[in-house]
Amino acid sequence: MAGRIPQAFIDELLTRIDIVDVIDTRVPLKKAGREYKACCPFHNEKTPSFTVSQVKQFYHCFGCGAHGTAISFLMEYEHMEFPEAVEDLAHLAGLEVPHEAVSDAAPQSTTQPLYDLLEAAAGFYRQQLRSHPQADRAVDYLKARGLTGEVAARFNIGFAPPGWDNLTRTLGKDQKTRAGLIETGLVIERSDASGMYDRFRDRIQFPIHDRRGRTVGFGGRVLGDETPKYLNSPESTVFHKGRELYGLFEARKAVRKLERILVVEGYMDVVAMAQFDINYAVATLGTATTPDHLERLYRTVPEVVFCFDGDRAGRAAAWRALENALPVLRDGREARFLFLPEGEDPDTLVRKIGKQAFEQRIAEAVPLSDFLFDHLASQLDINSIDGRARLVDQARPLLARLPDSVFHQMMIERLADIAHTDPVRLSARLEAAHESRPPVDTPARAPARAEKSPVREAIALLLYQPALAEAVEDIPFRSRESVPGLALLTELLELLQRQPGLNTGAILEHWRGRDEARHLEKLAHWNPLAEDLDLAAELNGLLEQLSRQVTERRISQLLENEQQKPLDNKEKQELKELLQMRGSVPGSGA
Repeated sequence: MAGRIPQAFIDELLTRIDIVDVIDTRVPLKKAGREYKACCPFHNEKTPSFTVSQVKQFYHCFGCGAHGTAISFLMEYEHMEFPEAVEDLAHLAGLEVPHEAVSDAAPQSTTQPLYDLLEAAAGFYRQQLRSHPQADRAVDYLKARGLTGEVAARFNIGFAPPGWDNLTRTLGKDQKTRAGLIETGLVIERSDASGMYDRFRDRIQFPIHDRRGRTVGFGGRVLGDETPKYLNSPESTVFHKGRELYGLFEARKAVRKLERILVVEGYMDVVAMAQFDINYAVATLGTATTPDHLERLYRTVPEVVFCFDGDRAGRAAAWRALENALPVLRDGREARFLFLPEGEDPDTLVRKIGKQAFEQRIAEAVPLSDFLFDHLASQLDINSIDGRARLVDQARPLLARLPDSVFHQMMIERLADIAHTDPVRLSARLEAAHESRPPVDTPARAPARAEKSPVREAIALLLYQPALAEAVEDIPFRSRESVPGLALLTELLELLQRQPGLNTGAILEHWRGRDEARHLEKLAHWNPLAEDLDLAAELNGLLEQLSRQVTERRISQLLENEQQKPLDNKEKQELKELLQMRGSVPGSGA
């Protein structure tokens, strides 16, 4: 098992990569003075309050308070764990992540054993497809669906044989492993606590992989007419249906540069597409397409095509997908809808008409704008003024969900054209209606300089310009605990003098997981109010002020102790030195 990632490597990594590049590929940024801005990806807003500092290598949203480093961004935006985020950035920088040796006392990953167990289960199911006495039934089913052994192997398809405890008996050798089988949903504990049984029995098994190719769950398809037809793994520590997409990992492996993703409804549809060399199909896992799904897709490709049955249920599902797509449709992202003939699904249709004709249908899929306006207009009489007014009223909340973009403006112009009204006036009216609502978020102001204590002020200056620490010749604090926050300031100064060249983002990573981290992060987005401030003089003045404050507190403490009992020789000498530092002598009245 890999050990801890050395802090020195994280320091180097965060000086090599640029947080602007990391975020801009996921959330398009615009230059705004010295910083970059965008609408926050972590909450819904119309006016950009999300800022990224290239100098500090730090992001902050004044609306929702989200903030952090490039590592933090990947953890929040991509739902990565810390090691995974570091690996991703290291790949970007062309670095290999080192790991320290693991000692017996080192804390172990809580999730890795679950990934290992799920991978072992996938291996068990693959083996059963090759060797179980009843495997012929599964193989015949797959052949009847037109699958070759090559495609079945590419998707690691397996077979859960009939029987209540095949997997349990094979993998559940000890109590810890049996607990993992229950946690991942591979087995179910009996209600009377008398034992457990396999969740998947007599089913074709489709392993579900995350973006790194790790097995996180399974989908099982019955061989006969039993119900449910498809059975999915339940949510677990490592499996979240609203984030994962079946086939996305395989698509990224098969196509070097993906330009388009086709979203279908079932596992067999994905595999059937691959059988016909259409290697860019994915499926949701028994849920509607979520915003998390869409963000993941649009970080991979600029175009997403949703494929649904052409009946009422299919169109209702398509409308839900449209509603979820609106908030993520920034410029450069496209969504379209492919409706299949009645009685067909992607699997049957591609076998009937072949790859070329099916891809032609994909190319001619309905753009989201057409689907939206055609759907609304089909329920109204747009030849009348009343009908067109209702169209505007029904379209307004949908268009309000779009990010501020050229596409948003073009959708307003399209609505104005259908409603026979002026686009400028319509845009102003829609904006006024949006602004009249109670605000969803109120941007928080950065704390004023006057509100900071000298300690907070000094820490904020060092986070704003870490190089200031190099000019501090002496850290003049005899007691770090006498003033709140002084220990943190001293530790920060010592770090920056020991490791000059760290940027703000790298500094913050030194405190990851510690209680002080939240205080540092709050101060990291502060900028001086006056551009012409002599920051070095400002910092030295604050340190001198703090030194005097520490001195006065110690003098007061010693004098108070003296009232209780005589000071020893060491304390008397300390008091004398402190009074001399203050520029006073006993009895002077100072």
